[in-house]
Amino acid sequence: MAKTTLLKRPALRPAEKLAQAWKDIYKVRWPYLFISPFYILFLIFGAYPILFSLYLSFTEWKGLGPIKFVGFRNFELLFKDKIFWQSMANGVILFFMYVPLMTFLALVLAVILNSKRIRGFRFFRTILFIPYIMNIVAAGFTFRLLLNQKYGLVNTLLGIFNVSPVPWLESAWGGRVSLCLLVIWAWLGYNMVIMLAGLQTIPSELTEAALIDGASPMQAFFYVTIPLMRPVILFSVVLSTMGSFNLFSEIYNLTGGGPINATLTPVIVIFNQAFGNFRLGYASAMAYLFFIILFVLTLLQFRYFGQQVD
Repeated sequence: MAKTTLLKRPALRPAEKLAQAWKDIYKVRWPYLFISPFYILFLIFGAYPILFSLYLSFTEWKGLGPIKFVGFRNFELLFKDKIFWQSMANGVILFFMYVPLMTFLALVLAVILNSKRIRGFRFFRTILFIPYIMNIVAAGFTFRLLLNQKYGLVNTLLGIFNVSPVPWLESAWGGRVSLCLLVIWAWLGYNMVIMLAGLQTIPSELTEAALIDGASPMQAFFYVTIPLMRPVILFSVVLSTMGSFNLFSEIYNLTGGGPINATLTPVIVIFNQAFGNFRLGYASAMAYLFFIILFVLTLLQFRYFGQQVD
């Protein structure tokens, strides 16, 4: 029997490998050309700012003049910055003030709209979603007029019931409550749509079977609907968690961060340091520390609550 021998190709040199790679790329040049705008724009407006901000976090720079390298000095100052840590505490407080309530209301509204008994489903869904697409600047200004202590419509209505004027925007907790009202008004419809999309993936036969077996509508809601909706609820809560620390337009147009810094969030503090005090290096360090904290917090939510969902 004749033996066949396999001839091995000689190993290509690095220069030959590079030439071969360029030939392969040239063969598919048109697809690469068509997708190149995305990558070019991402490198210019995405990757470059991120890397340049990381470099700035170790420097001292006001936007003009030479950049002075200071090492970890910005991070050392940041750990002693009471305003920054108060803004982080405000984010936690705001989270517990409005996220549980907004998530529950969004789920209840989604269940109601998902019912076959509701007519005009698209109309009510649109009405609830409209605040999300409205201009938040106009909404913040309107809420300031409504919640004004002396001339606001809310205190005027409370005065009919002999309730003294409430300092909505003049006290720490009043400012937080006012901000939570604005956030719930603006974002309830968005979270409701997320919940509604999740509900429409659940077979209606499961709820009907529970009702036939003797469960009340409330029991079917808590023991059938909510367990099946846990992944969607987790997704909504994680988004709201990040939103609690990233609130900017709502605060900037309603309270400005006051009173007595009660509604400051890290994003407002970073903005003030960068474009108010022109401490770009310090603001970059603050942004990176804020990102790390928020990333760890989100990861813990997925690790802990994600296991319960599974």
